[in-house]
Amino acid sequence: MMDVKILVVLSFLKFPAVYCKDRQPHIVFILADDLGYYDIGYHGSRIQTPVLDKLANQGIKLENYYVQPICTPTRSQLMSGRYQIHTGMQHKVIFPSQPLCLPTDEVTIADKLKEAGYATHMVGKWHLGHYREDCLPTKRGFDTFFGFYNCAVDYYTYEKDSFHHFANGTSVRLTGRDLWRNDEEFVAPKYTGQHRTKVFANEAQKVIRKHDSDKPLFLYLSFGAVHVPLEAPNKYEEMYEDVEDYDRRLVLTLATMMDEAVGNVTSTLRETGLWDNTIVIFSSDNGGATSRGGSNWPLRGGKKAYYEGGIKVAGFISSPLLPPNLHGSTNRELIHVSDWFPTLVHLASGNLDGTKPLDGYNQWDTIRHQTPSPRKEILINIDPMIECEKCNNDSHWQSTKFDVHLNAGLIVGSWKLLTGHQDHAYWSSPSEVPDLQSNIASHSLGMMVSLYNIKSDPTEQTDLAERMPGIVHRMLEKLADYNNGAVPPYYPENEIEADPSRHGGAWGPWAYL
Repeated sequence: MMDVKILVVLSFLKFPAVYCKDRQPHIVFILADDLGYYDIGYHGSRIQTPVLDKLANQGIKLENYYVQPICTPTRSQLMSGRYQIHTGMQHKVIFPSQPLCLPTDEVTIADKLKEAGYATHMVGKWHLGHYREDCLPTKRGFDTFFGFYNCAVDYYTYEKDSFHHFANGTSVRLTGRDLWRNDEEFVAPKYTGQHRTKVFANEAQKVIRKHDSDKPLFLYLSFGAVHVPLEAPNKYEEMYEDVEDYDRRLVLTLATMMDEAVGNVTSTLRETGLWDNTIVIFSSDNGGATSRGGSNWPLRGGKKAYYEGGIKVAGFISSPLLPPNLHGSTNRELIHVSDWFPTLVHLASGNLDGTKPLDGYNQWDTIRHQTPSPRKEILINIDPMIECEKCNNDSHWQSTKFDVHLNAGLIVGSWKLLTGHQDHAYWSSPSEVPDLQSNIASHSLGMMVSLYNIKSDPTEQTDLAERMPGIVHRMLEKLADYNNGAVPPYYPENEIEADPSRHGGAWGPWAYL
């Protein structure tokens, strides 16, 4: 009997976050940007990501894990736990001069973790809107913020330079810099010349070192790598000097640089004694941009695509709090980025009071106990602002319940249905592997409806819509139900008031009403 009591006590001590509700785990969520499915070592690539590979091999690899095909939608669903059709953000990404942000009446994951007693910190890319001060990270639940607001900035100068189209038909190139501390101090001049991947890692390390270990920590580290512009120090680029494709070489370089940065952050967690009670989650925000060096091989498509290459990404959870029998395991249950909201609130011993109806599911039992996922389907999106003008208007898939001209995607079990015009319908092999072949798809282009069995055909080579009309119609009915509950998309015109030249050369809030 004494031996049994000792064993119980030892088990209790080994997994405090799982069994001890009054000791909340530290949570570090690392979000890569445009990192392709193939652009991590443990997916068979020659890329050098030893830190990420080790973390994944000591944790649980999520191999049926989905996000959204572009930046803002993934980040909005991570922050809110809600599909973009429920927040009005179903059309594209937020442009720098748009008066748009994640609706301020949406409760964020940072809000809920802060409510549960966590210190909440964000480092890196925001891209959820900045036109008003109440859109900014420190007004959305984060105690501190260090990073940039836009989709991308130069890795060394923190400059964002792009054309902006306005309602009066004019187009203007606007240029400004974007790096802020706590949404109050514009710090781009101070860090000019320093590569932002290293800067962000250093800031994350400072957060960790300053943290009071008696208080639970939530650190959201959003690197912004490997997104364009592709820039990295020569010493990293030399590791891939045999890769002839320049963009591809720089994507590999940036991924390795980010890997080293993650290693520095996790080393600091260990040095400070926080590691033993920390859960690390790693994810990309969407598939790799194949036009700029990313690779999602062997998946079809890439960034912006509703095909697997755009939405199925590398993801894992790693922690000493996981039981040893799960170290190095693979979880193939269906998990979506919106699921992190209720899952992390559960881990934090928080509650979901005050949130709007969530589309995410608490996946902790699925991850920790390997039980079946409570999620049976994923709405990829319904975007009524994109219609398939090139599609065959005589298609027999016209539905009285759902307009198949609309750009939409839905996964139910093993089935994926796509409607409307679908871009990026190709397979793109990594240039450093010459024996692989890239194929240009043509069999489904111009079709308003396509259906794939992504379990038996994960590379989406066989369109089964004509052979499985019953499944198509049932999924169209589901899309119609989702569409009936959608709010109208809100995608306002750009405003010249955002021009950084009017704000000291900085991208930042411009609407103060």
